[in-house]
Amino acid sequence: MTTTPRAQGATVWLTGLPSAGKTTIARILAGRLRSEGHRVEVLDGDEIRRFLSAGLGFSREDRHINVQRIGLVAEVLARNGVLAVVPVIAPYADSREAVRKRHDASGTPYIEVHVATPVEVCSQRDVKGLYARQAAGHLKGLTGVDDPYEAPVDPALVLHTESQTPEESANAVHAVLAGRGLA
Repeated sequence: MTTTPRAQGATVWLTGLPSAGKTTIARILAGRLRSEGHRVEVLDGDEIRRFLSAGLGFSREDRHINVQRIGLVAEVLARNGVLAVVPVIAPYADSREAVRKRHDASGTPYIEVHVATPVEVCSQRDVKGLYARQAAGHLKGLTGVDDPYEAPVDPALVLHTESQTPEESANAVHAVLAGRGLA
């Protein structure tokens, strides 16, 4: 009996401010990877909040718990041959580092991508109306405005989405995956 080798999984963690372009890039990247025959799951932060992390608020502790839950699911998927593409804000460096360590412990590739869109550009995009609600005084604790965002110190890739299309950003992430033999 012959067995085919299982595909190598990995987690692609897209972190950045609200409306930075994380989910758009993730969906384009996932579509390309699927078209190449890869097993791919997008773990969208908003969807995870509605289901897996329902009931959590936006305190530092709750944000950490949310990121750890997402990190666990991503690592399990990646360890089992799935490319887990994770577009989440994940504002705290220690939370992301704990996710990285989980991946390191299981020998699972983890690729951190900083979607480094300036807050002014994110505010103009304002996909979910968060910046407008914050400016009107109806929302407190908006990451990057009145709550901290700790940018990655040493990401695998930095995307400047204000000067490139979502397709160009997704292509740059794909190039990193291909360079590591993961795409």
